[in-house]
Amino acid sequence: MAEKGGQERTEQPTPKRLNDAREKGQIARSRELNTTAVLMTGAAGMLFLGDNLMQGISGVMAQGLTVERPHIFDTAAMLQLLEARSIDALLTLVPLFTLLVVAAFLSPMVLGGFSFSTKALAFKWDKLDPIKGLGRVFAVRGLVELLKALGKFLIIGGVTVTYLWFHIDDFLQLGGMGIEDALARVGDLLFWSFLAISSALIMITLLDVPFQLWDHNRQLMMTMQEVKDENKETEGHPEVKQHVRNLQQQMAERRMMQDVPNADVVVTNPSHYAVALKYDQNSMGAPRVIAKGADLIAAEIRNVAHKHNVPVATAPPLTRALFYSTELNDEIPAGLYLAVAQVLAYIYQLRERRSYKPNTTIELPDVDIPDDLRHD
Repeated sequence: MAEKGGQERTEQPTPKRLNDAREKGQIARSRELNTTAVLMTGAAGMLFLGDNLMQGISGVMAQGLTVERPHIFDTAAMLQLLEARSIDALLTLVPLFTLLVVAAFLSPMVLGGFSFSTKALAFKWDKLDPIKGLGRVFAVRGLVELLKALGKFLIIGGVTVTYLWFHIDDFLQLGGMGIEDALARVGDLLFWSFLAISSALIMITLLDVPFQLWDHNRQLMMTMQEVKDENKETEGHPEVKQHVRNLQQQMAERRMMQDVPNADVVVTNPSHYAVALKYDQNSMGAPRVIAKGADLIAAEIRNVAHKHNVPVATAPPLTRALFYSTELNDEIPAGLYLAVAQVLAYIYQLRERRSYKPNTTIELPDVDIPDDLRHD
């Protein structure tokens, strides 16, 4: 199955491809399954409703053939009798017709489920293309349809001839029977012949259903390029996705920078990393990281902190430990409680003594960092 550009349809259809095909009315269907289901339902209906059908038809025939002499010469009366007998015959056959309609409606759903699409009814100009028409005739599907037609002819013809051969005497005896006995016998012969022919179609159906499923899947197979294009349509082009991520990151950074003025302290590395900490003993169980960043973002955090008189302190081991062990808005790890408490206590003391100078960087004393949280 070569496509334009030399690519082969080697990939299984994606869920989107299958869903699009269903919306267009392209689903697996087997006419042989539908035909067999309707015929078998008809045979079963005749088996269970046969006696009532024969009695009803006998009654219709008896009433239709029993006409009073004055009515024979009255055109209007004969039309009324014909209408009445037709309605009686239709009512007699309604149960059987109902079964056949239900079977005809439900049997197509066995393979592909229920599907209604107006797109399948749309006019297509390529259907008038004689070259494409010949291509469909001589394609694999056309060959299979030809083989199925020949198979149905041979199987049904063989079953019919065999049935007639073994029941020829029964058919010949009908001429010597009374009307009621003959009708009962005809109903019996019709039922068994109908059942035999319907059963013969099961052999064709068992071959046709797997082929229809395989052929439907084959028609929806995709090339690698089609799979890639579909992924781009559903998930977006990589350039667009990257642009969206950049925008989201910029928005997150802006929101983060808005929180820096509320920080109690910003610890730095001193230049590569910066982490802003906030602690409210009434609403927080532990100090929380409200902003963090590296390089240019770290510089921006320091600038915003200086602008709003937030203390900026140099504590390289602690800053690296906080940067690598926490996410934005996370509480600090338990292993850093003591170190951060020492830093905050030191900052609070500076503020109380009013010895903190704005726009300056505080040199903090060394604090102990657990080995499992160090990032030297």
